[in-house]
Amino acid sequence: MLKKTVTYLAFLFLLQAVNHIVSAQEIQSLIEIHAGRSRAITSTDSSFTGNADRIKYIKPGETKILADIGGPGVIRHIWLTFSGARPNWLEANGSAAPNEIVLRMYWDGAEKPAVEAPLGDFFASGFGRRREIKSVPVQVEGGDGYNCYWPMPFRKHALITVTNEGAKNVRSFYYQIDYTEGDDLPVETAYFCAQYNQAFPEKLGRDYLVADIRGTGHYVGTVMSVRSRSPYWFGEGDARFYIDGDTKPSIQGTGTEDYFLMAWGLDQTLFPYFGCTYMSSDFEDLGTEYCLYRWHIADPVRFRKSLRFEMEHTGWITGDETESGKTEGHVEREDDIATVAFWYQTGQPFRFTQLPPLSRRLLPNLDIIIQAKTLLASANHSPGVLRLQKGYDWTGDGQLFFRPASEQPVLEVHFTIEKEEYRGLLLRMTHAGDYGIYRIFLDGKNIRRPKDYMAGQKIDDFDFYAGNLVVRDHYLGSFRLPVGKHSLRFECVGRNPLSKGNYLGLDSIRLRERWQRKRKLLR
Repeated sequence: MLKKTVTYLAFLFLLQAVNHIVSAQEIQSLIEIHAGRSRAITSTDSSFTGNADRIKYIKPGETKILADIGGPGVIRHIWLTFSGARPNWLEANGSAAPNEIVLRMYWDGAEKPAVEAPLGDFFASGFGRRREIKSVPVQVEGGDGYNCYWPMPFRKHALITVTNEGAKNVRSFYYQIDYTEGDDLPVETAYFCAQYNQAFPEKLGRDYLVADIRGTGHYVGTVMSVRSRSPYWFGEGDARFYIDGDTKPSIQGTGTEDYFLMAWGLDQTLFPYFGCTYMSSDFEDLGTEYCLYRWHIADPVRFRKSLRFEMEHTGWITGDETESGKTEGHVEREDDIATVAFWYQTGQPFRFTQLPPLSRRLLPNLDIIIQAKTLLASANHSPGVLRLQKGYDWTGDGQLFFRPASEQPVLEVHFTIEKEEYRGLLLRMTHAGDYGIYRIFLDGKNIRRPKDYMAGQKIDDFDFYAGNLVVRDHYLGSFRLPVGKHSLRFECVGRNPLSKGNYLGLDSIRLRERWQRKRKLLR
């Protein structure tokens, strides 16, 4: 008996040590019997004899009802999964992506949803990506098993739907919604709410609006996805909460990464109450994408009449975009941003924005894209095999794949500029377990990319090794290339000790639009 008691206490200590993911009080509450009866609505085979436990297809433009429940009750847990956007054995051309599926929830007969967001953004991963998430209220196993533990009370009725706004089917959508019926809900019981918003790009002269809430309640979380439209660090903007009509911020933070409980920039990381589920490249690059979450579970932002949550959009800007001609650290930026605000409130929520159609939720293309198929025709290389390699991860007809037959291989490709413009030069490159380290030359000049914008360190060589195949953009700087023919030369200078080869994969050359207006340092 003593041994069992010690083991139990050790178990409780471990739980507390991991930020109270499950508290001792929650475990203790399991010995108490509560009113209500457990129920679940699932996608199981309605005959109870087969294995068709799914919605086989949600066709483009189609809405499916997942739950239509009489109350009173509380939804305790939602689990769902569906086939991925990559080609697979279920769908040769892949299925709809998470940002193409819209999740809506309606409480107690309301005509307008209290929850409305792209499914991926609701589960803390924007821009259509499937990412693993390990947090208290939202957990996504391997980017596939979506779990939500936000409690969602209703008095008379709960309706949950999903709509496919993509051009492909949502294939094999499985789900289970666990709830308790007959819960005695006090009058002040709050509704669960979530609302998506975006600005592609952010507007100069005003802060970005995350939430504009009217009523009584508390704010419980933020999901934010960002794509940088200027080089360098986007996240100097402060979080500003205006509570109950205050004209000055009731709460003002110290920076974007600080609001998301990180420091000195961002790293891809997962914690119970905050994290960065995705970071596409180094934070000083042009076009870096981030997906972030922050849950106010232990520290909800409480309000009696209203809450307005805005985020400054300031950061570091290079001299080609500033009035001073110098790199400045507190300048208003114009990046692409999308958010989901999460809160609880009494009464039906005020809808402070409308969900844009899918065509407007997709990130706008800013690039002139020169695909590998075009580059292949005039490419020169040292001994080896150069060919077009098809695959889901690559643009158009595939990547330019070079398998060298020597230890110091060279590949040179050529491209033509039709119009002289000041644009960012990005290379979309493949990283994998048998790829090499290369030095890159533009028109014969070695490109040295900034590695640390504050320390001024440079990097000469690009290591294309990765444990798993991944395709990434590399920003090489901004140039005003003259009209005519140009060359890119890749010289292998070795390989990562973990790499099994010195292969090279070039997906495309991308010339990205740059802002031409000059901005000044904010005081």
